Amino acid sequence: MKKSIIILSLMMACSCAWADGNAFTPLNFEDTPIRTSAATTTTTTVNNAPVKVDQTGNAKMQNAITQLDNAQIEVRNELLNIKTKFADVDAKYQTIKAERKALDKQIRGLERRINKIDKQKENIRKNMI
Repeated sequence: MKKSIIILSLMMACSCAWADGNAFTPLNFEDTPIRTSAATTTTTTVNNAPVKVDQTGNAKMQNAITQLDNAQIEVRNELLNIKTKFADVDAKYQTIKAERKALDKQIRGLERRINKIDKQKENIRKNMI
């Protein structure tokens, strides 16, 4: 779920940046064509719109980076929570594993005693006959 949210936010941020087509326009880009005159050299007009678009694109990219940073922090926090839960479960597992081993050892010991008693009973019966 969180992965899909992260991917969607990244896609939205990127699509917003590329939607106007001018997000990666250089700062010295001019919207108007170059005008030439016979008597003078090339003259150009300065239009501030690309700069504003670029600033808006940069702000959107910074916002996307901030959102990704926040998502990364959330994922790291979730990872820490899961690692803590894993450590708890692992500790319980190790405890249960040790208990199981001890009980298994007790069971085997009692089964051996029962077998010895059975053998002793058989030996006594053989001696009686």
